[in-house]
Amino acid sequence: MSNENLDPDSKGLWNRARMICISMMQGDEKRTRAERNFSMIQSVAREGDTFKIFTLNKLSSERFEKEYGEDLRKSFLLAGADSSVKIEITFDETAKHEIVIEKKEEQPAKPAASHEKTETFISTMPLKEYYTFEEFVEGPSNSYVFAAAKGVAKNPGAKALNPLFIHGGTGLGKTHIMQAIGNEIKRTYPKYAVCYLTAEALLNEYVNALTQGRIHDFRERYRKIDVLLIDDIQFIAKNMQNFQEEFFNTFNALTNADKQIVLTSDVPPKDIPGIEERLISRFEGGMLQEVESPGYETRLAILKKKSEGMDPPIRDTTLKFIAANIKSHVRAMEGALSKVNIYANLDPKMQMTDANLANILKDFIEKEKSRKKLTIDEVKNCVCRKYGVTLEQILSTERTQSIVTPRQLAMFISRKFTTRSLPEIAKHFEKSHATIIHGVKNITNRLDVDPELKQTLEEILDELGFTMGDMVDGNM
Repeated sequence: MSNENLDPDSKGLWNRARMICISMMQGDEKRTRAERNFSMIQSVAREGDTFKIFTLNKLSSERFEKEYGEDLRKSFLLAGADSSVKIEITFDETAKHEIVIEKKEEQPAKPAASHEKTETFISTMPLKEYYTFEEFVEGPSNSYVFAAAKGVAKNPGAKALNPLFIHGGTGLGKTHIMQAIGNEIKRTYPKYAVCYLTAEALLNEYVNALTQGRIHDFRERYRKIDVLLIDDIQFIAKNMQNFQEEFFNTFNALTNADKQIVLTSDVPPKDIPGIEERLISRFEGGMLQEVESPGYETRLAILKKKSEGMDPPIRDTTLKFIAANIKSHVRAMEGALSKVNIYANLDPKMQMTDANLANILKDFIEKEKSRKKLTIDEVKNCVCRKYGVTLEQILSTERTQSIVTPRQLAMFISRKFTTRSLPEIAKHFEKSHATIIHGVKNITNRLDVDPELKQTLEEILDELGFTMGDMVDGNM
């Protein structure tokens, strides 16, 4: 996203309004969706009292207006904008949103790049300019990942780091570190074609190419880039076999040409359900790194970094309160920090005492406490009561639908509404990691088309003291 058309004051106002709007979204899933939608804004310009926000096309501008228009207008006021300021969500029909793979000039180190001008490559998800190594907070939970990422950026395509496969829970910085790699490579190797997108976006492009009879164009396009960054690669497994075949061949073509590949996933390669063994072998053939939940000192450092430039300034005592009470993941901490900043702007005279902070962040703190208290045993027992099945049946290998549904629903709730790790959940259900992931995915897909199942889930959550907005992991 480009802010090149904004003066420093307008850029600061836009960044504050964007952050406030995202933090206003209720629940991790909606905040994650908002972050991605905002990241796909093409540019922002100011003309007098009007901020013009340019999206990719007419359809995307209409969707953005419908989903975020009103909230964004409120956010500008909360960010300190004058009441005369207006926003216009639009698109530029003349703009070409593309990355051109140009003829290479002399550059340092690898990878070996194409020497002929190729077709234009359409970028589906632009890199966020503020995702850099400098903005990433290193700590014991991510130091190895950070070192590997910097190694990739310094020498893209090096055998020992290709591919770089980063895995870990939601909200721990996987996307940040991946895009930091892309931004650093673009800075160091300005002629290299760097492509960032999600596995789901890649699948959509593949399906479109297939239906339009342009699979050759798709293949050529992706095999002529220099750095391929794919988020949420676990979603590659839920789809067609032909797609995995195509991705396998593209993967080989790029790595054989010393082109860099970086992948992120919620789980390690071997725990992605339905994925071919040969892809697992390729994913594990370079550098495999896990991002873990940050400890207190790292959480505090992250909050200090995120609070830089906030107006009014956030006191250290406030940051320490958030770091001590919000532990589940970084995204929750950022949401809490944004909420405190909003209240500080609404009432500059408010003293940020522990009592006031506890009241402001009541919803965040209650979620943290509930996640700690809710056990997998409580989930299993509640589901058993609802469906009239026994615990033995839930833990068995019985495959009848009357048992599979409650079993997978219990897995889904355990994964989404507790902070228990995959190994812990797998142990409680006496199943493999892959079985747990498959069960969660199956329920996730069914909830979109089965209102009865969704109602049952909501009734179980109500008995446990939760709502759908309380998900720990909104991406899986």
